[in-house]
Amino acid sequence: QIWVPGLRMLLLGAVLLLLALPSHGQETIEGPEVLLPVPKGACAGWMAGIPGHPGHNGTPGRDGRDGTPGEKGEKGDPGFAGPKGDTGETGVTGVEGSRGFPGIPGRKGEPGESAYVYRSAFSVGLETRVTIPNIPIRFTKIFYNQQNHYDDTTGKFYCNIPGLYYFSYHITVYLKDVKVSLYKKDKAMLFTYDQFQDKNVDQASGSVLLYLEKGDQVWLQVYGDGENNGVYADNVHDSTFTGFLLYHDIE
Repeated sequence: QIWVPGLRMLLLGAVLLLLALPSHGQETIEGPEVLLPVPKGACAGWMAGIPGHPGHNGTPGRDGRDGTPGEKGEKGDPGFAGPKGDTGETGVTGVEGSRGFPGIPGRKGEPGESAYVYRSAFSVGLETRVTIPNIPIRFTKIFYNQQNHYDDTTGKFYCNIPGLYYFSYHITVYLKDVKVSLYKKDKAMLFTYDQFQDKNVDQASGSVLLYLEKGDQVWLQVYGDGENNGVYADNVHDSTFTGFLLYHDIE
């Protein structure tokens, strides 16, 4: 009978042990902050250890796939103007375009100078071969003398319009030598000499520009003695004297 109480105590301890075990064969130990699982196969008196230190960071993972394009953003502000570029090469000339429409007539211009035209001209010829040395030759065949500035009675041209004049003469030479001169205001301005060739007809000519004032006179005359008076004219040969105004004096 002495072992009966001990046997009872043994049986009671076994029952309590069975009751203490988890129903699924796993115990947990509760702490103040965490609940740690009890390793399988641990004894009834097992207690959790101190938490370990955090592990080291792992190696970076691979880049992920590109995302889908986002929506188009708003237009930004214009940027600053860049520097001027180099001049380009000249392009090929284009095809000529069609003719345009007539433009609008311009405004009427300012009144100009007087439309009056200053005229002074003559052209005369010799009708006879008789000439007297050292006096004006009288050219009486009139080709043009509309302004009557040449006087066929004296053989002189009288300046009525001051300005620049052109004078010329063409003399037929026959039988004798010829020496003629063009005079202005009793002064010889031009000399012409032609030596007659026997059994031949020669020509002597001259021309000059002269500025004349109103009242000046111009004429031709033979100078020297009668041996140099071979001025000639007939039905087929002429000796002529011509002059006309180029520019009138505007002052």
